[in-house]
Amino acid sequence: MASHRKSRTPGPRVAGIRTPALATAALTSVALLSQTANAAPTDDDKPSLEEVERKVDDLYRQAESATEKYNAAKERTAKQRKRVDTLLDDVAKRTQRLNEAREELGSFAAAQYRTGAGIPDTATFLLADSPQDVFDQRQLMDRMTGRQKEAVDDYVTQQSETMRTRQEATKSLETLTESQGDLKTAKATVQRKLTDARELMAKLTAEEKARLAAIEKEKREEAARKAAELARQQQAQREAAQQDSGAGTQDPSGSGSSGSSGSTTAPPADASYATKAEKALAFARAQIGKPYVWGATGPDSYDCSGLTQGAWKSAGVTLPRTTYDQVDAGTTVPVSQAQPGDLVFFYDDVTHVGIYIGNGKMIHAPKPGTYVREESIFYDGESSIHSVVRPA
Repeated sequence: MASHRKSRTPGPRVAGIRTPALATAALTSVALLSQTANAAPTDDDKPSLEEVERKVDDLYRQAESATEKYNAAKERTAKQRKRVDTLLDDVAKRTQRLNEAREELGSFAAAQYRTGAGIPDTATFLLADSPQDVFDQRQLMDRMTGRQKEAVDDYVTQQSETMRTRQEATKSLETLTESQGDLKTAKATVQRKLTDARELMAKLTAEEKARLAAIEKEKREEAARKAAELARQQQAQREAAQQDSGAGTQDPSGSGSSGSSGSTTAPPADASYATKAEKALAFARAQIGKPYVWGATGPDSYDCSGLTQGAWKSAGVTLPRTTYDQVDAGTTVPVSQAQPGDLVFFYDDVTHVGIYIGNGKMIHAPKPGTYVREESIFYDGESSIHSVVRPA
């Protein structure tokens, strides 16, 4: 008998289960959302140009920080290598003297043997391990001539000093190995940060690079404005100082101070400082246009601390190699009282330095890919300035 049930159009199935129309629509939406999530990122996912700029600047900052660590490790390594060479040379000389002392002892023993004297080999006293040996040593020493005793004393001294120097050389070699490891690590860090920065810049389109250049131009204009403002402030301070105390009797920079430096007053300037600063600045100006190369100290290229060190060296003042040490090599003064020749340090970790030339400007070696140049001390914003130091 035929069935009277009305047949239904089969609906879609998922995993063998018939689904109603509403469930079908939901599954379709899920599939579309999944496709969207797996799709390539859109422009909205890309970092903004400002974010890229901050990232690049940060990478260069990290590279410069690693450069100063590299400079410190390089300096330590050079000093340690010199120390090791000195110790090894000392070991060689002491070993030679020890051999000579041993030969002299041997000549005494041979003479005793030829004459039939019943004195045992004088070198055996060095091997005392028991009370009897000690007694024998004392007896032997009583029977030795003055020259023989001097020979024995010299041998003992040379042996002791040679062993001590060898131990010191061994420790210095271990320290040298550690310094070389630090140097290698710092070098690798610099290279990695610079590579990351270059790759990030390489991903920018021509239009983005043009926009980035426009942002940099605005920053330079703002920095120039701040420099001019500082120059006017310093000029006003000089004029006020001349009116109050007479020209030439007070610090030509005035007695004002920057907002972040409280009421600190710079030490009085003198003719000797001005003369040295002039020589340092003449050197720095002669380097303008030379490339920044991390770890370089001239004469064809410089990093930031290499430039300031070279500038003041030309004036007869020896500065340490790194920014970390240079910042302590003088007297800190307020930014508002900065004088030509002063060192301007940047960032909380003190990883950059330039030499002040007046009117809110400095000469510095900025970063990889740039050249030694004259620039506002506000090139990276007023908050980036760490301190100003007068080195001599």
